[in-house]
Amino acid sequence: MEHRTLRVTRQRESLRVVIDRPERSNSINAELMAELHAVLDQAEDDPDLRTIVLEGAGPVFCSGMDFADAAGSNRAGDELAVRGGEAFYGLLKRFTTVPRIVVSVVDGRVTGGGVGLVAASDFVYATGRSSFALPEALWGLLPCCVTPFLVRRTGFQPAYAMTMSTLPVTAARAAEIHLVDELLEDAEPALRRLASRLGKIDPGVIGDGKRYFGQMWLPAEELERTAVGEFARLMSSPVVQHRIDNFAAHRQMPWETR
Repeated sequence: MEHRTLRVTRQRESLRVVIDRPERSNSINAELMAELHAVLDQAEDDPDLRTIVLEGAGPVFCSGMDFADAAGSNRAGDELAVRGGEAFYGLLKRFTTVPRIVVSVVDGRVTGGGVGLVAASDFVYATGRSSFALPEALWGLLPCCVTPFLVRRTGFQPAYAMTMSTLPVTAARAAEIHLVDELLEDAEPALRRLASRLGKIDPGVIGDGKRYFGQMWLPAEELERTAVGEFARLMSSPVVQHRIDNFAAHRQMPWETR
């Protein structure tokens, strides 16, 4: 399958997936989400695959929502906000349920929805140059769809502090709060060790393990309903849409237009 937002290569029992939108800071739009789903389909259809390794092209792993794509699309009462929230939440949920191991390899900045991709991954390796931030509150939003997956990984207080302060978290701090599993300047040895172990495990155990641990968490349907509903409410706000439109058209940050 041809991809326009990703570079996908097969390496033995792994799919290496690079988010390849550096001109848009590797931001997330509908096309990227569809192509990531296609990659997950490919992995599920291939019994020899064990891991999906996700990376970002350039100095940004992923900057979250593509504001140019969102500008003008989520007016009050518009169902696009609901559909957008459902699509993104569904992608993150699939990371946690696909019977393959998803590894994010981060070298650079991660913001907004990009933190969601990381938090929903099974393993996260990051360089010391990496940073993680949830700036949504600056726009009048909240990281609604990210939060359930971030809380699952870090616990309540780190997720709450990242949301309310909007301040970036260093790679070292991300490791302390378990958003990052290991700080590594070169992730390849760790990926090889992981692949070696996974090669000794029956493939069905990966799916069983993810299903079992999923049952240790809060009811998934209630979390999804709450996250998507609040995202749609906030995205439909005229104030939020005005800020997004201004940024898309004039590159003005929200505090510059007050």
